[in-house]
Amino acid sequence: MRGSGTYRLRASRQEGDRLRPQLLRDSYRDLSGTWGFAHDDTSIGEREGWSDGRPLPSTIVVPFPPDSSASGVGATGYHPVVWYRREISADDLAAVEFEDGRRLLVHFGAVDYRARVWLNGVFVGDHEGGHTPFAVDVTNALTARGAGATHVLVVRAEDDPQDVAQPRGKQDWRQEPHAIWYHRTTGIWQPVWLEAVAPIRVEDVWWTCDITRGTATAQVTLSKRVPARVRVTIAHDGDVLGDTETDVTDAIVSVTVPLDGQGNGQGYEELLWRPGSPVLLDAWVSVRVNGVETDVVASYLGLRTVGAGDGRFWLNDRPFVLRSVLSQGYWPASHLAAPSADALRREAELALDLGFNAVRVHQKIEDPRFLFHADQLGLLVWGEMAATYAFSDITVRRTMSEWTAAVIRDRSHPSVVSWVPLNESWGVQHIASRADQRAFAESLYHLTKALDPTRPVISNDGWEQGTTDVWTLHDYEERREVLAARYDAAPEALRALVNGVGPAGRRVRLAGAPERGQPVMLTEFGGVKWSVDDEPADAWGYSEASDADDFAARIGAILTGVVGGVIGGGRDEGLAGWCWTQLTDTVQERNGLLTEDRTPKLPIDTLRALIDPEHIRN
Repeated sequence: MRGSGTYRLRASRQEGDRLRPQLLRDSYRDLSGTWGFAHDDTSIGEREGWSDGRPLPSTIVVPFPPDSSASGVGATGYHPVVWYRREISADDLAAVEFEDGRRLLVHFGAVDYRARVWLNGVFVGDHEGGHTPFAVDVTNALTARGAGATHVLVVRAEDDPQDVAQPRGKQDWRQEPHAIWYHRTTGIWQPVWLEAVAPIRVEDVWWTCDITRGTATAQVTLSKRVPARVRVTIAHDGDVLGDTETDVTDAIVSVTVPLDGQGNGQGYEELLWRPGSPVLLDAWVSVRVNGVETDVVASYLGLRTVGAGDGRFWLNDRPFVLRSVLSQGYWPASHLAAPSADALRREAELALDLGFNAVRVHQKIEDPRFLFHADQLGLLVWGEMAATYAFSDITVRRTMSEWTAAVIRDRSHPSVVSWVPLNESWGVQHIASRADQRAFAESLYHLTKALDPTRPVISNDGWEQGTTDVWTLHDYEERREVLAARYDAAPEALRALVNGVGPAGRRVRLAGAPERGQPVMLTEFGGVKWSVDDEPADAWGYSEASDADDFAARIGAILTGVVGGVIGGGRDEGLAGWCWTQLTDTVQERNGLLTEDRTPKLPIDTLRALIDPEHIRN
């Protein structure tokens, strides 16, 4: 980058509000704030030319969805099409150092579900997929008017609330939330920002490591296939650990960097990433074309390995027991959008404060800023796809496309330790008897492995599992003695459960599914309801406490019945981990450890004593 040294971006990783934390450049412009807005319930806007940048009749606070109160709109009904308008000023362009010879990108963190974008009335791009990022190059539309002018950005978002073939997760297709589903999140729900870039630049970096050889590898994707020189530098606390550069002729190149000191078999673990010691290494990737540096990005990585086998979950080649909590990633005033970057960090901190070492973000591809905080704090994360509720060629295409983008976006985060493409046969409700649905689930498993062979894949969390790296069970039994009989029992009893009909009345392992010594985990249980504030008429939980003492007693009884069956403390076989339902109350689900506003229902220390009585951070 012009006049920049490789280390110019050294401090950028410390900024928790950075919108794409593993690919940072010197300048960007967050476009969050008040935009023009309009509902288009009869879908007439495009035909009538709303894309020309005309003023819209209302306003909205971006990036909060119009279904939410935080947006200033708060319209929770059926509104399948919405429009946005935002002016881009000369000050915005100056903030990103836009000038001749550079390209101007508009980045969208997520727009649910389908987006079309115009600048100055010129169509500049579109995207499908409600949870994954995209960028549009608006340079030509901007320079045609002149960089000193005011430019108008327009976005049309389409999100059919009743399309159950659309990956929607926990967003309800009914008018009002029911059962386990919540209000919808329509349109823009993650940040939008400007960035000025060089024509030849870094598009993506995928970090992997080999802790046995003491190396880290950056798979670098460039914007164009041209002869170039790529340099990768990795450092820790200001000390350079490795610096490698290579000539490239393809758009994708892998650069392996030997790391100083990691060949010492007695000292290499000091730099490994793990809960309790989440060491992150600073990294920079630069590109030179004809001897001129065209781009440099700052990034980071963690050295760690994960795996599943021999009945255990492994972290850095050591057995590790997962104490997870289910998180819906939903806030009452902003829905799937986080209220702020600080709220995302606080979510990770609360999980750790309660005694958990992992979080399963349920039916949502979470904001990458949350993963950044999980990386920094040492919180393990399960990456999960948002489900469809129908099976067809359309759902196959949509799910494959969006899941591919999600895995590619998040596979460099050390905190992400497993992938969950399907949950409880949602979207493949007849997987046990229909060959096409089972083939789809199998293909998702293998697709995930093709995109990222470094992590375990849970093919269909809860039941009816084919090829998978972990056998998982869901069990909302509340009686301690029943849970103990299932999980604190002889190892063959647990295996019999996996090979038969599970607690939910579904077979766990599908016929012919390979047994490779996969670990067994109880990945949903608990769900005790206790409301400490006003509750909706349809509030519910899997069991119900009458007061604070009863709430604590029920949590303790359920955990005692399960945790006795976990590997460790002299037990060589049993559960390799578990996931408690759930972190927070969510709309009508009042079975959280915290209220919707993240207030603990019992003192944090009381809850932690139940969840992690040894106060051990593995």
